This record gives sequence, C-alpha cells and structure tokens, in this order.
Amino acid sequence: MVCNNGVGVSTFFWRYTIDQFAGTHTVLTWDYRGHGRSDPLPDPTAGDVTMPRHARDLLTVLDAAGVTEAMILGHSMGCQVALEAYRLAPERILGMVLVLGTAGRALETFMGNPRSPAYFRAAGRLIRRLGDRTHAVVRPILQSPVAWAFTRRAQLVDPIYASRDDMQPYLDHLATIDMRMFIRTVLAMQDHDAWDVLPRLRVPVLVIGAERDAFTPISLSKDMARRIPGAEMIVLADASHAAIIEQPETINHRVERFLRERQPFSAR
Repeated sequence: MVCNNGVGVSTFFWRYTIDQFAGTHTVLTWDYRGHGRSDPLPDPTAGDVTMPRHARDLLTVLDAAGVTEAMILGHSMGCQVALEAYRLAPERILGMVLVLGTAGRALETFMGNPRSPAYFRAAGRLIRRLGDRTHAVVRPILQSPVAWAFTRRAQLVDPIYASRDDMQPYLDHLATIDMRMFIRTVLAMQDHDAWDVLPRLRVPVLVIGAERDAFTPISLSKDMARRIPGAEMIVLADASHAAIIEQPETINHRVERFLRERQPFSAR
C-alpha cells in the first residue's frame, strides 16, 4: 500500500492508516520534491513539479523499494498523482483508494469560487516578485495561533472531529517549505487533467468523498465514481477536506472492507 500525500503535506496525515494496516500490509509513505524529508529544490522558481513528474517519482520510489505492484492511496493532490501513475504504468497499479480529491483542474472548485484559479495565479505572481521575503511574512503567521483560527473559520478542518494537535504538523510543515515551490505545485494541480484516465481504469477503485469538503467538493467525488468502471464510493457525513484525520476509523473500516471484498492484491 503506497500513500500519496496532498500538496504541502508530508506523511503525517497517514499515521492512522499506518497504525491500522502496518500489521497486515507493507505501507509505504514518501514525500514529493521539496516536501517533508525530500531535498528542497535547488531553485524553487524552476524545476518540474507537475503531476506527471510526481507520478514518475512515485514509480522510482517503488523501484527503490523493490515493489513491482502496489495499491495506491491518494489524498487530495495524491489522487491526481495516482491517476498519472496509472497512465504511465497501469501494469504496476493493483487498485486505488482516492480520498478527497479530483482528477484534474483542482482549483476550479476551491471554496466554491470559480475565480479561485485567477486568485492563485495572482498570488503566484506576487510570491515570485517577493522571493525570499515571502517567508518573512508567511512563516510567522503559520506558526502563530492565527493559522489554526483561519483553518477552522475557512472550514478546511472540522474542529469537532480533528484537534489542533492533528493539524499542527501540517501547519508546521507548511512553514518549512518554500512558498515559491508550493504555489507552483498548486498551480500545476490546476493545469493537470486526468479525467480521460477514469474510464480506462481496469483495477478496483474506492472513492472517498466528504459532505463539507471546501476544496474538492463531494460533486467531484461522485463524478469520478460515475466515470470509473465498477468504482465504489463512500460519503463521509460532516467531514471536511481533512477527513483523513477527522474520521480515520470510518475510512479504515471502509478500506478494510474494500480490500476484503475486491481483493486488489490478488487482482492478477
């Protein structure tokens, strides 16, 4: 089982998945370029941070781990990376669990605002102009109580189901990465499109959506499930884009059932 992170996230969001499945499966986590334990980009304003690049990196990680075939779990942007990996090497993908994500053009539904792509592109231009000075502004905010308050008010997380301790690693990690690399990766999510891959999937797929996801709304999860032959879907009630840490027991139970009934590890 290989876990693909969301953008700006490291492997910490998968801790409940690891706790649940490490006793019965090999669970592999990894970091994108410029994220987590991976090296920072030599030049954060250049270099390939597109979804196909991340998908090729995923296959390289599998090679390095001696893994020929795997089931891919993707959270948020990790869904797009998983679909690109299938496009590149379908014979290596045994199944997918697509959690709170979309197949492409991810910013078009952000916060329910169709102008979100334009806002993010404007932010990208501003960050490029500010350069390193961006971090002098952004990092103190991310490391202050303001960040947690904004996360709750923007409904990016449900504080009833997820505590500040659950979200703090995300905020801490976001404060360490280069904002120029981050915004370029976010914009690459918008430029990416793998909707054409969905009808061609020939492996078991479980789609997980959340009722109150303000980033990738439930309509995208339903659309993906409709387009994927034989896909299963679960809708998490009262859950946000951070449902992976809000309702891990429900997600793990459904993934266990998916593994038991669809048997992706014996698909071939």
